[in-house]
Amino acid sequence: MQLFFHDNIPEVLFHLDPDESKHLIKVLRKSQGDKVDFTDGQGYLYQCVILDPNPKKAGLKVEKKSYEPEEDFYIHLAICPTKNPERMEWMIEKISEIGVHEITLMESVHSERSFLKLERLEKKIISACKQSIKTRFPKLNPICKMEDLVINKKFDTYQRFIAYVDQNNTRHLFEKAKPNREYLILIGPEGDFSPQELDLAFKNFFLPCSLGKSRLRTETAGLAAVHTLQLVNSLIGEV
Repeated sequence: MQLFFHDNIPEVLFHLDPDESKHLIKVLRKSQGDKVDFTDGQGYLYQCVILDPNPKKAGLKVEKKSYEPEEDFYIHLAICPTKNPERMEWMIEKISEIGVHEITLMESVHSERSFLKLERLEKKIISACKQSIKTRFPKLNPICKMEDLVINKKFDTYQRFIAYVDQNNTRHLFEKAKPNREYLILIGPEGDFSPQELDLAFKNFFLPCSLGKSRLRTETAGLAAVHTLQLVNSLIGEV
């Protein structure tokens, strides 16, 4: 199955922009009458047929529309951008494939970079979700200060975690996370969180957690955290 993306798909007829039209008609050699699957990234799957194989403005008709219900859990990863933007792009691509619901870029005391190109990251998300056949795309938030995120009352009902390296912080995220919950997990920069930031998080009911015995790069830690929370929820009821 190949999955294509188009924003704001109408109920019946729609047209693709020149880039998508060229990709569908010229590169993939789709023709009139061929059936293709589209998503709007909001949980809907559209089974469509090509009416006009115009490589500059392909026309399609929606034949069937279905909806993927939301999951019983919600993973929100807040992470400090890496100095090398390609490493963060790699992580966002992989966690989009594995399954993350929301990503916030976070600025902390030891941050190596204060911004990333959101438009480029959005393209990575779309590509990864198409590749992994996902109809619901994660939300990407712009840069936010760590302290503003920590004190935000919006997350009072979430299970909140802060992952950091310390010989006394030995309990793994897998042990602490409860299934079917909303989660917010903070991942710091290569220099880790400052003592003051850790103290602020603890005062706001964030639980310390480990991601294993190894010292992980920022992007590896983000990937490990999302995968762990997916495992917590996929193993419900298994022995």
